[in-house]
Amino acid sequence: MDAQTLTHAMTQEALAEKALWVHARLCAEYGCPVPFFRHDDPLEELISALLSHRTKNSDTAKSFNALKERFGTWEAVRDAPTGDVEACIRFSRWPEQKAPRIQQMLREITARQGDLSLWFLGNLPLEEARAWLDSLPGVGPKTVAATLLFSALRRPVMPVDSHHHRVALRLGLIAPTVGEARAHVLLSDLLPEGWDAQQVYDHHEVLMFHGQRCCYFRKPDCHRCVVLDVCPTGQARLEPA
Repeated sequence: MDAQTLTHAMTQEALAEKALWVHARLCAEYGCPVPFFRHDDPLEELISALLSHRTKNSDTAKSFNALKERFGTWEAVRDAPTGDVEACIRFSRWPEQKAPRIQQMLREITARQGDLSLWFLGNLPLEEARAWLDSLPGVGPKTVAATLLFSALRRPVMPVDSHHHRVALRLGLIAPTVGEARAHVLLSDLLPEGWDAQQVYDHHEVLMFHGQRCCYFRKPDCHRCVVLDVCPTGQARLEPA
C-alpha cells in the first residue's frame, strides 16, 4: 500500500495518533524542548520571513541587516526609493519582487494601524491574528505562522517548510497531492488543541531537523531513520528488489 492510499485509509484519529508518536520519537532523537532561535518583534519577524523565501538563512540575515543598517527604521524602508531597498536585499533571491512587496506591506500596515507595529496581534484571538496577517499583500500561511510563532509573540501556530512537508508526505501524514499551503491546515489539525507555542515549535523543528539530517530530498537515509517503522515510503524503498 503506497503512502497516498494509506493516508486515505487512516482515520483522522489514527493520523493524529501517528503524528504524536512521530513527535515523541523525533523529540527523543533531536532533543526537546528546542530553544527558540529568535526573539524579534513581530514586524521584524514578518520582514525576515518575507526575505527568507527560497533563500538561505545566512543570506536572509545579510539582507535583513543591510536594511536596518542602511535605513535605520522600517518607516524609512517604507518610504525609500524601491531601487534602494532592492539593492539592500540583493542577497535574497528575487529582490526585484521582494522589495516592492515589502514596501507595499509596510504601507498597508501603516494605513490600517496608523503606525508600524504588530504587537497588537498578541491581544487578538488567535484566528483573528492569523486572518489579519493573511490579508496583507504577499503574505501566505508559512509567513503568517512564522510571524506569530517565531517572534516574541509566541503564538501556537505551526509553520510548514519544505523539509517538514517532505517528511510528512513520506510518513503518510498527508497525501502526495497536498501542497505546502494546504499542509499547514491538515498537519495543524493533527496536533492536540491545548498545545502551547513551545510544543508546536518543537513539532515543527524536529520534523524539519529530520528532513535536513536524515530524510534528504534526493537520497533519504532510511537505514538509520528512527521513524522507519511507521514510514511507508521508507519501508518501500528498503524492500528487496
